[in-house]
Amino acid sequence: MGDSHIDMSIRLRHPTERVCERCGRTEHWDADAESWQVATDSVGSIYCIHEWDINGSFVPFKTSA
Repeated sequence: MGDSHIDMSIRLRHPTERVCERCGRTEHWDADAESWQVATDSVGSIYCIHEWDINGSFVPFKTSA
């Protein structure tokens, strides 16, 4: 009886863009700066207490066989 082994790689993903649900400000993740950066065409307010569009639909772990 042989061993059957499935090699599955698990990769951690992260969001690359976020939008404030209150003011519409859009930011993107800058990997070089390791921080969120305001998009050049973004609207919104710097004084807003941002409520980012985090709703649980993003899946941070992805498996590949």
